[in-house]
Amino acid sequence: MDWQKGRESDNVVEDDGSGGGGGLGGGGMRFGGFHLGFGGIILVVIIGLVFPSLRPILFGLFMGDNGAGTSSLQSSAPAPTRAPLNPNDPQIKFVRSILGSTEDVWGAYFQASGKQYEQPKLDLFHGQTRSGCGAAEESMGPFYCPADHRVYLDLDFFKEMDTRFHASGDFARAYVIAHEVGHHVQNLLGIMQKETQAQRSGQPMQGASGLSVRLELQADCFAGVWGNRSQAQLNWLQAGDVDAALNAAAQVGDDTLQKQARGYAVPDSFTHGTSAQRARWFKAGFASGDINSCDTFGAATL
Repeated sequence: MDWQKGRESDNVVEDDGSGGGGGLGGGGMRFGGFHLGFGGIILVVIIGLVFPSLRPILFGLFMGDNGAGTSSLQSSAPAPTRAPLNPNDPQIKFVRSILGSTEDVWGAYFQASGKQYEQPKLDLFHGQTRSGCGAAEESMGPFYCPADHRVYLDLDFFKEMDTRFHASGDFARAYVIAHEVGHHVQNLLGIMQKETQAQRSGQPMQGASGLSVRLELQADCFAGVWGNRSQAQLNWLQAGDVDAALNAAAQVGDDTLQKQARGYAVPDSFTHGTSAQRARWFKAGFASGDINSCDTFGAATL
């Protein structure tokens, strides 16, 4: 992927990691209102399988009380101190380039629909930080917080993609960012709010066809839409890039992660979709370049 062709965004910010307080342990935090990132899936799955009594609490981490980013317990820790970015760091330049492309793609898409696209901030942190949805730690992986309209990313996750998820390549990393920005698009379009209403009406969050799975698969599809349109704008993809993104999507499927953790999958506890589903929906978005092909909530078969 020739990512240097991309315009670098000014919306990438960095903190020094001091704002996270005690993290999960001593800070008294309750995560609410955001979907856990890729790394967090593994942590929740393993703990839930080993300690069944904790499953209701763990499942609550994915959406919280109302899916809108609120938390019943607030942190008493100070806000993180911002540190200046190193403009010459290749990883930061890469993140800026990918985020800049998502801004251009979704900005044009919203404009064509007579709407204004609100550009999200992307917060780079190290180890732990605090978001508008509560504490954040490296183990959670990248995530989007609808309360503050920010994407959170610890750059060490890219190393985990190579070693733990066996998903290497620039476009695979770009897919991760585009997936989280896809959640931002869902938030701006009111899809997250509709999901919350459906949850309150009694529709299940977890499960093979649950609301959480449908939301995550749609974000995968939106990432594919971005991939299609960014290629049309920049012609920056190279041989093998799409396969790398499809592999990254497949490596974080619920069934794959659960089989790694226990040896078999538990569909009733799915929150993000199977490996095949994640790859399929990304591919659907990439093939069409149209969010109308991403109606996971209306799809009879995922």
